[in-house]
Amino acid sequence: MDQDSGPHPQTSVLIVDDTPQNLTILGELLQPLYQVRVANSGERALRIVGSTPRPDIILLDVMMPGMDGYAVLEQLRSDAKTHDIPVIFITAMNATEDEERGFALGAVDYITKPIVPAIVLARVRTHLELKRSRDRLASQNDWLEQEVARRMGENLLIQDLSVRALACLAEARDNETGHHIIRTQAYVDLLARRLSDHPRFRQALAGTRLGMVVKAAPLHDIGKVGIPDAILLKPGRLTPDEFEVMKTHPAIGAEAIGRAMDQALAQADNKTAAQAGEAFSFLKVAHEISISHHEKWDGSGYPNGLSGDAIPVSARLMALADVFDALICRRVYKLAMSLEDATAIIAEGRGRHFDPDVVDAFMLRRDDFVEIARRHADPEQGE
Repeated sequence: MDQDSGPHPQTSVLIVDDTPQNLTILGELLQPLYQVRVANSGERALRIVGSTPRPDIILLDVMMPGMDGYAVLEQLRSDAKTHDIPVIFITAMNATEDEERGFALGAVDYITKPIVPAIVLARVRTHLELKRSRDRLASQNDWLEQEVARRMGENLLIQDLSVRALACLAEARDNETGHHIIRTQAYVDLLARRLSDHPRFRQALAGTRLGMVVKAAPLHDIGKVGIPDAILLKPGRLTPDEFEVMKTHPAIGAEAIGRAMDQALAQADNKTAAQAGEAFSFLKVAHEISISHHEKWDGSGYPNGLSGDAIPVSARLMALADVFDALICRRVYKLAMSLEDATAIIAEGRGRHFDPDVVDAFMLRRDDFVEIARRHADPEQGE
């Protein structure tokens, strides 16, 4: 019989009893089948359980001097490392209230003295099999959770890459670089997080909605793929007529996104369509950013002349991010504006071009905007 030895490959049973005779009887009974460890006090039992390897099951005498079995079980159940070890109480008592107390503390069974060998072996075997089944189930659940997380991660990566590819496709035809979508997405993220607890924005940015807004931001100018090269790539300011054509890009982008949703639904079966809620929620956010990011707070924007809270929150955030980036970056038809001048223009647009609270959020996080602009500067601009 092993009294607190090192690692064993076999199933381990810990017997806790202050009576040497009981230890001997139970040890000789269980030794041929299991790796047996013994403890003659509650304190010693807890020291053994705290070592490696931990027992697979514990036979615990209720009545012991000092720390009794109830106290030992309370400590076992309070520790996450020992919480799931099955404990069978061994007792000479047969009062119902004593059994109820033990079960309430987490005991899995009772064995009454005098010990009947066949009953002891049957109950130990039964609870070890139950423990093995629980352990297998827990292991399978862990694997399933990891597999679900892995596949969700892959799906999210594919979605991110698809969004980025579409955004880069639009900008591949533009005079802007891919750094524009990186910067504006980061600006939107800053504004959204700053405003997520604001009463006027809380609902629109609640739950997964904030992440959707940030993820959809790169698609704001996807409609530029429908603008003729002569206008989109013109190395100078647009004429009024050309600008009217350019102003159609929000509607072009929104129409493309809407058509994609319609076609996907038309080809999906009922089950797939029912499960497409979150994907479609994301596309709806992308749609509202595309169609409304050139709307202005005072109603003078395009394409629909929306004003105030009628403009979706996502588009209000995108509007400021897009304008700030356009101001501080060089284009073929203009020089980059200084930070002070760009800030002044944003401030002047408070309550006219931009939602006042969005401008306030920008002012509070302006230094972070500057750091993003510096970190993701266009190659020809350097620092």
